[in-house]
Amino acid sequence: MKAPFFLTRALLPLLTAAQTPGDPARVINIGSIDGIQVPALNTYSYSSSKAAVHHLTRVLAKELAPQGITVNAVAPGPFESKMMAETLRNFGDAIVQSCPLGRIGEADDMAGVAIYLASRAGAYLTGTVIPVDGGISTTK
Repeated sequence: MKAPFFLTRALLPLLTAAQTPGDPARVINIGSIDGIQVPALNTYSYSSSKAAVHHLTRVLAKELAPQGITVNAVAPGPFESKMMAETLRNFGDAIVQSCPLGRIGEADDMAGVAIYLASRAGAYLTGTVIPVDGGISTTK
């Protein structure tokens, strides 16, 4: 939770210098769908810290917008990763079955959202938390 705050604060001079009228500088935080909904597993600290990242995103968005800086967050669902390896081994089939799009996320799914938020197309968004979860957060 502290890292996104301290990193944004440390980079503030560079972010301010990088923005231009109509093309703000960007901060993209990474949260989780577990910060949007109550997770199935008892991951109290993880889900609480991700909810805090989402709220920090909104607070910083309000504070930094006048300086020409947008702050948004991406909330991934299940993706292949070191952290998710054991969970996917044990519950992968059930996770896929619970996903409206019928699969877990792939690298291109996350890359596309990050590119959108960092591009001119995302210049008018700030304070958003975008779930990238195949629709899982819509089912609970």
